[in-house]
Amino acid sequence: MDRLLSMRAFQQVVDDGGFAAAARTLDMSPAVMTRLITDLEQHLGSRLLQRTTRKLSLTEAGQSYLQRVRHILNDVDQAEASARQQTDELAGLLRIHTQPVMAVHIIAPLVAEFRRRYPKVVLDLTVDSPLVPPIEDFDLTILGAGPLYDANVVARPVIVSEGLLCASPRYLRSAGTPQQPEDLKNHASLRLSQPGIRQREWQLINPEEGDRKVAVEIKPALMANHSDTLLRATLDGTGISAQPLDLVANYLRDGQLRRVLAPWITGRFTLYAALPSRKYVPARARVFMEFLIEQTRLKAAEAGRTWPSAGKSSARSDIA
Repeated sequence: MDRLLSMRAFQQVVDDGGFAAAARTLDMSPAVMTRLITDLEQHLGSRLLQRTTRKLSLTEAGQSYLQRVRHILNDVDQAEASARQQTDELAGLLRIHTQPVMAVHIIAPLVAEFRRRYPKVVLDLTVDSPLVPPIEDFDLTILGAGPLYDANVVARPVIVSEGLLCASPRYLRSAGTPQQPEDLKNHASLRLSQPGIRQREWQLINPEEGDRKVAVEIKPALMANHSDTLLRATLDGTGISAQPLDLVANYLRDGQLRRVLAPWITGRFTLYAALPSRKYVPARARVFMEFLIEQTRLKAAEAGRTWPSAGKSSARSDIA
């Protein structure tokens, strides 16, 4: 027995003064309505309604039960309204999880403008780098993945990015600008330390030549497992590093960094906004995703680059 439905049926019968009228109100057949009340009385072990051919009235037990039922159903309705408001209203707490480099260079610069547009939304940002992102624990998880990523999660591609070789103007003035990939062996290279990656070699891709690949031998001047450390060292003129374009778009735009060896890239990856479920997505999560996509692509355009489409992502993007 659906006890809550039976309680609603009982209350409606009393309010409408009959089974047929109550059935029309709740959009069910009179037979179903009668069965719900009968099942409820059997469950309680007490008669709630006196039925005659002309009159329907409450028993003493029915009067007492109705008072309780009205309070219970009112509390249920208020709880449901509150839950729907949390989903529909552009207000409340938005819990976001992301990696440190994305928090600093992508999320943090957007907070002021997002708060200006949606002042009632409070961002709760958790920053760390777990091997498996705890997507189910947050409203939104911002993560990056390579082209072979097959997310078994509900994820919306934000932008497709490329790894560019970058250096500061100060470094290029002192060390010169490489003209071809082989010139990198004569430059200070700053490498991200990753398991299974050869630290003394860069794999470069030329998109203008059908993604032709070359392996270039280098002499690392700095290796680190922390992207921000390499970016800081690059900005300070230590050497040449590979950086995702969406992370360094601002620095390229304002001249703090310059791209070298265009059109060669070091790889591609997609920035995703992942959700724990495609159902009941809070409005605040939706607007933040749209804002993130809008602002990230706008900054890319300002940096002088047309971004490729993220529509071919293998992650499921069917967010309702």
